[in-house]
Amino acid sequence: MTAEVAVLGAGMHPWGKWGRSFVEYGVAAARAALADAGLEWREVGSVVGADTVRGGYPGYVAGATFAKALGWQGARVASVYAACASGAQAVAAARAQILAGLADVVLVVGADAAPKGFFRPAGGDRPDDPDWLRFRVLGATNPTYFGLYARRRMAVHGDTPEDFAEVKVKNSAMGALNPHARYRKRVTADEVAASAVVADPLRLLDICATSDGGAALVLSSMEFARRRGVAAPVRIRAVSTVTPTYPNTVLDLPDIATDSAAVVEPAERTFRASIAHAAYQEAGIGPEDLSLAEVYDLSTALELQWYEDLGLCGEGEGAKLLREGATAPGGRIPVNMSGGLASFGEAVPAQAIAQVCELTWQLRGDAGPRQVEHARVGITANQGLFGHGSAVVAVR
Repeated sequence: MTAEVAVLGAGMHPWGKWGRSFVEYGVAAARAALADAGLEWREVGSVVGADTVRGGYPGYVAGATFAKALGWQGARVASVYAACASGAQAVAAARAQILAGLADVVLVVGADAAPKGFFRPAGGDRPDDPDWLRFRVLGATNPTYFGLYARRRMAVHGDTPEDFAEVKVKNSAMGALNPHARYRKRVTADEVAASAVVADPLRLLDICATSDGGAALVLSSMEFARRRGVAAPVRIRAVSTVTPTYPNTVLDLPDIATDSAAVVEPAERTFRASIAHAAYQEAGIGPEDLSLAEVYDLSTALELQWYEDLGLCGEGEGAKLLREGATAPGGRIPVNMSGGLASFGEAVPAQAIAQVCELTWQLRGDAGPRQVEHARVGITANQGLFGHGSAVVAVR
């Protein structure tokens, strides 16, 4: 309990393709979060910015960039980068500052203005980066990689393209209800099947887009929340930012033999499963305690994998869980009630923060038509570049 911090405010700039600076999106999200918290900008003691590599120099010092845009007032600043896990790393840094007594109130902000098309590795040649190697040596863009992953699930677990399509159907129905989502239209399984093949078996509607957008949170110490009369705030109870464990250091796929595996005891769980395990362990909960989850659905097939990695079902049972309706509204464990990346697209440094925004609104009972009844515990999950884990547990 001593490691908890309060979430006093959550705010977002709607996702889309707006053609403006990431700074504008981040400032709009920050102001929305401050208004939600009922706080003035001058009351913020620290700003932690999630960096974007596409925003030029200001993107590399996002904390200072947002502090300047909001108006210099002496706040501490920090900037973090972990690609898709940047937002969770920013939450972790903010929580550490609060628990260390360095600030009572911390503003966490992430925003991006993403290019059209496939993401390319930024920063020149990176021969020690497996993602760079995948792009450069194999020519495997992200959609190609997603397609290989989906094909593996079909071969190993018996998943079908129809299963993948149902993930999109579920998430698009929620995105249609979310005013912050980019795509606000329900999609049918037939429409998924009729969309263009991008990387067999995945079609255009199986894969998330790239987007502009921003998200922000106002975090505080529990004592500050009580002083401000917030008796029962949403609380962040755990943040997992783990890395892989040797010898099971393949970042995505389980059950891949290596020479070292023959002589070294293999790790107990895959990397993504270890992300969730660390969060559960810190929070003192298990998957059976969850009310909902927000997961990183770069592709429809990947959402099914997260079901298993979060322990919502056994290995290979993700599609079965989906077919049973367990992850849909009213199900045992609703997943991606925000609409997920299927409805938002990737605004990379903002997305892990946006996941916590959704948990906050759900746990407060403020999610409107997307509301999960009696929501008390939620988890987010995604994976950043080159071994950055990311999971946040929030409770009410």
